Amino acid sequence: MINYLNLLNNQQKLAVTTTEGPLQVLAGAGSGKTKVLTSRIVHLIEQKKCFGQQILCVTFTNKAANEMRDRVNKLINSRSIAFPWLGTFHSICNKMLRKNAEAVNLKPNFTIIDTLDQIKLIKNILESENIDIKKNPPKQIAYYIDQWKNKAQLPDDVNIKNQDFHLTNSLKVYKIYQKRLLVMNCVDFGDLILHVVTILKKFKDIKKLYQKNFKYILVDEFQDTNFIQNLWLKLLITEKNNICVVGDDDQSIYSWRGAEVKNILNFKDDFKNLKSIKLEQNYRSTENIINSATSLISNNEDRLEKNIWSDLGLGEKVKIKSYFDGISEAVGVSDIIEQVLSKKYKLSEISVLVRAAFQTREFEERFIKIGLPYKLIGGLKFYERSEIKDALCYLRLINQSNDDISYERIINNPRRSIGNSSLKKIHNFARSREISLFDASQEILKENILKPKTIHNLKSFLIHMISWKKKSENDDHVSLLETVLDESGYTLMLKNEKTPEADSKLENLKELKTSMKGYASLSEFLENISLQTSIDEDWDGEKINIMTIHSAKGLEFDTVFLPGWEEGLFPHPKSIEDRGTEGVEEERRLAYVAITRAKKELYISFANQRKFYGRQNDNYDLYTSISSRFINEIDDKFTEISIDENQADEFVFDQDFNSNSKNSPGWNRLKNNYNNQHNKKEKNIKTITFTENFTNFTVGETVVHNGFGTGKIIHIDGNKLLINFDDQGEKKVIDKFVSKTANE
Repeated sequence: MINYLNLLNNQQKLAVTTTEGPLQVLAGAGSGKTKVLTSRIVHLIEQKKCFGQQILCVTFTNKAANEMRDRVNKLINSRSIAFPWLGTFHSICNKMLRKNAEAVNLKPNFTIIDTLDQIKLIKNILESENIDIKKNPPKQIAYYIDQWKNKAQLPDDVNIKNQDFHLTNSLKVYKIYQKRLLVMNCVDFGDLILHVVTILKKFKDIKKLYQKNFKYILVDEFQDTNFIQNLWLKLLITEKNNICVVGDDDQSIYSWRGAEVKNILNFKDDFKNLKSIKLEQNYRSTENIINSATSLISNNEDRLEKNIWSDLGLGEKVKIKSYFDGISEAVGVSDIIEQVLSKKYKLSEISVLVRAAFQTREFEERFIKIGLPYKLIGGLKFYERSEIKDALCYLRLINQSNDDISYERIINNPRRSIGNSSLKKIHNFARSREISLFDASQEILKENILKPKTIHNLKSFLIHMISWKKKSENDDHVSLLETVLDESGYTLMLKNEKTPEADSKLENLKELKTSMKGYASLSEFLENISLQTSIDEDWDGEKINIMTIHSAKGLEFDTVFLPGWEEGLFPHPKSIEDRGTEGVEEERRLAYVAITRAKKELYISFANQRKFYGRQNDNYDLYTSISSRFINEIDDKFTEISIDENQADEFVFDQDFNSNSKNSPGWNRLKNNYNNQHNKKEKNIKTITFTENFTNFTVGETVVHNGFGTGKIIHIDGNKLLINFDDQGEKKVIDKFVSKTANE
């Protein structure tokens, strides 16, 4: 028997040995929470407090559950002890539901349907009820149903206050959907917990049976629980209340999945005799990294106080880098990796973490260009994403109408009621005449082969294709794609879904338009993309990791790069629009998670200008940027600031005279004193490249610029001047490109 207690620090040991009554363990980043949970299970067994089957231990992933089970068995001399109730919320509820299926009119051998089957069933209901599928996308309805189930709401519990037709139709479908599932003896993932909660509420004898069996309840990652998961736990707690929840409110980043940070913040309100233990020693990161993260997260008002510390030495200061634009940022990151880090660390110990999935594109293209091997974690590479492949297939078919592969992908995407049987007829027609599918589509219209509705829809598609082909000969390829996505109904299809996944796809399509801007023609762009996506993927050696911050939760790397820390990107504007201060605080928690992934070196960067397509309209724009408020909230003592050396001699720091340049949402927010609404100490927006004003100009001076004319200085950051020009409005320029007027 390994002496597991000797492997713990004092706070960890206290968390393991405090077995009776309700306990909240606040486990800071890298503080060894898994070790505490596994040791606690071992302690309960060794002290003969209970048997393995009397412990309910809930995790969020099967991987975490398996790891915990393996660790426990290793600590107890590799003895194989059964822990039937150690698993995820869904796996445990699956067991409970199969034992009590008849209580909710199911049979124990019920089938669990997946997302695709769920969408198919909803689509069938919409068709049978004559509800417009285009106005009520099945994915959107599935999203609403999932949200209701996360709130423990059966169809009769849902109350729609303002008669939104989307919600009204979704509720109608929900009622029929649940009845259909019962008839088929099926459940979806949401039902696994919802049905068990219904049983525990309705049948007190069943509830008492489980309460008697579960002498000890342990919950991992409690900050990620949603409403119904928390309700399920409350229903299972015994009179002794031997429940231990482990989590960190500072790492609650999944509200978009239904997680409610208030579950951990308000846990003390449910138990008068609650004991709280803090795990504050970080075993992962150096002091400068931990102190940077702590100084940032301390700006959140709604949190449980913790003082995370490390004894791994000061280490390197956090490097904050300012780049001229997004391309320079990708080049700068790759240069650091090539010239410095690859000599110190394995590539697999280096990671680039981005706020939004579309940001990976510039790094992927740069790494491919210089032959730096990488892998995308938790998602597809940019040009492999379904919406990107759809858009590219439209463009390829326009560029080359004999491309049958592209034709097959987009002929019914979005849906045009050109089904498999019609497509098979077009296929046979094409093969019999040895022509392409596109040509066959035109020829088959002259024959009496297809149904009238199919003929109408196919003719409409061909008219659009011919129109787009002509447009490609005259218009630029970026506006062509915009037209194609709009006129095909593809953009509207995604907008109508109203899900986080659809929003991400729309962002990716905007990024695709941004990437196209760098090519002279459509054919040049398509050729380059084909070369990029056909690069040999057989590299078995070390690879750099690229992923979103959400995907990085629970991971750690020697070196981490955090690009794109700009207002308008991070915090994400949608979080602010949808949830206000709560949204900002969750974004700050996300930034905290990002920083605490780094063990030895951390690089945070932002671009002074970034290209976006359609941020405020449907035009391609160049936006000026300011650093994220999160950079400004990190204590200067722990950071080292530098500037892209290529930036110093640029004509305009934040503006390009030959481009359609605008202020970013972040810059506009700053001008409107957005932060003044918060009753808390705010740091001044600091200049990343220059730490003090050393210009010869002062606010209020009138100056002359060769291109913009006369204007008055309204703000100064180092050698950068924000000037309100008489004819051009506000522009941000470097001081050496303006001069004082004669009367100054």
